Amino acid sequence: MNKRSLKNTLQRWSFRFGVWFCSILVCISLTNGAVLGQARNFNLNNRGSASYEALGDGSTVPLNATSDLNVINGDRLIDPLGQILDCGGNEFADYTGFSVGLFESKADGVGDVGALVKLTPTNPPNTVVPEGIVPNILNSNPYSVTNAPVNGRRGVYNFLLSTEKVNGKSQIDVGQTYILLISAPTSLGVADRLVQLKILSNVDGVLSYVASSLDGRPIGADGLFTTTGNVLIKNAEQQPLSLIALQLNAASCETRELQIIKTGDRAAAEPGDIASYRLAIKNLTKTVLSNIKVADTLPLGFNYVPNSAIAAFRGSRVPVVVTESGRNLGFEVQTDLAVGSDEIQLAYAVAITPDAVRGSGRNAAIASAKRSDNPNIVRDGPAIFTMRIRPGIVSDCATLIGRVFVDKNFDGEQQNGEPGVPNAVIYMDDGNRIVTDANGIYSMANVIPGSRTLALDISSLPGYTLAPNLYFIERNSQSRLVRLAPGGLGRANFGVTPAFRGVEGQK
Repeated sequence: MNKRSLKNTLQRWSFRFGVWFCSILVCISLTNGAVLGQARNFNLNNRGSASYEALGDGSTVPLNATSDLNVINGDRLIDPLGQILDCGGNEFADYTGFSVGLFESKADGVGDVGALVKLTPTNPPNTVVPEGIVPNILNSNPYSVTNAPVNGRRGVYNFLLSTEKVNGKSQIDVGQTYILLISAPTSLGVADRLVQLKILSNVDGVLSYVASSLDGRPIGADGLFTTTGNVLIKNAEQQPLSLIALQLNAASCETRELQIIKTGDRAAAEPGDIASYRLAIKNLTKTVLSNIKVADTLPLGFNYVPNSAIAAFRGSRVPVVVTESGRNLGFEVQTDLAVGSDEIQLAYAVAITPDAVRGSGRNAAIASAKRSDNPNIVRDGPAIFTMRIRPGIVSDCATLIGRVFVDKNFDGEQQNGEPGVPNAVIYMDDGNRIVTDANGIYSMANVIPGSRTLALDISSLPGYTLAPNLYFIERNSQSRLVRLAPGGLGRANFGVTPAFRGVEGQK
């Protein structure tokens, strides 16, 4: 083969190899973008190989492009490296007192914290291998966070997980589940973080995991409570892994961010009264809160008085938008809640109806707001206030009367000579049991109004059966439907007849 032919052949193979190699890079880039759900650059190193045949002598010449993933200590340890940030995603001024621990999970998916993970001890660099990695050089668990910067970042931590098999399993096997506990000094008033980490796959040097919040706070900058990410098995000093960059937000917020207190203008009320509630909403964070909303559930028999809601902040009235849906009220205060001791005061009135006598008088309210330093929604509540309800002079309870008698002419009404039947049992739809007196008469006071059903228990009347009614078809049944008006009186009679007609039936 002449030089020109060999040059053309090499150019063709170089072009083919270049297209094939670039296709691999594009595929990997798309794969990682789909997993993480965001644009993130990984320094993935790929290996491609090809060969061509030199025509004439039958020999092949390799054409390789190779770059391996970096490993630690002979591929025995891997290193996820994270950072602790404040609620706004910024570094704390001082990390003294912060600690991070990696725990076993007692039950997969439940999130019960088990024992500390037994990590492989390491040593400082330039000593006996295996060597540790800054900042947690000794691979301590738990690790006390320091203010020493690593690659320009403070508040970082790391743990090295071993790939060595113990009882047939390593610490990075698929299905391994851990719990990350981040503790803050009590003086900061910052809540601890609990995040569950579960390994999903370990393929070609890329460790995939899913992180789930166990403390009710988002772990992602977009407010997600569950997210997935990848860890490259390589040296953290060369390629640090930020949990924030992987949407695993290790940010620590205040233990309590919002406070709502609910009070009433009276401890007890009666139907016909107008009562008022007062809500105090306070910002406990170090940032401005906006979109202040209150969801309030009124007790049975309490009706919101239209246009009675008033909101004030720092001595001045602010607009408030009210929405009603049955007994559920929504209040949206049209102002931001600044940092400090000032609080929003919200008051409104309710009218108490006779239905309140049957209710609990228990009112519950929940407040929510949006932080300005991150997109998280903060909440507090329910704040509960119970108002005791007295019947007063107004009562909507009804009275029910009736009788059970021997209906000789089958007209459903008792006439002279038709005696009452004692000890007859009647059941109400609410489970109440009524027994007739010696004259077959019964009565029930304080009955809730509405459509009520009564049923005669024939088995309580040995020797009798239900009497047929010749005039009203609906009375040819053991049950009666009575509609009771509030404070009204209702009646339901039952006619019976002897089961075996003797002398009584011949009269």
